[in-house]
Amino acid sequence: MPANETVLEFEYDDDATATLVAESVRPEVGEIASDRSATSLRLDGSTVVVTVAADDRVALRAGVNTWVRLVGVAERTRGLATGS
Repeated sequence: MPANETVLEFEYDDDATATLVAESVRPEVGEIASDRSATSLRLDGSTVVVTVAADDRVALRAGVNTWVRLVGVAERTRGLATGS
């Protein structure tokens, strides 16, 4: 069991936006190659919850950085598509 874990919560104005962001990044869960970390994603109403677990702090930091970037891209892409 990984010794390090971080839970990232991304809150949105509505459930539809949270669903769109979650579904945009969900294909990456399990696809990002790492023997030292694992990620889970769940939707809690208007909040996307990403849990990153890792064997060590370096792997945890890398995983957190990756998921913050992925969610950021999904948010920006949504903004471009909706004009907001």
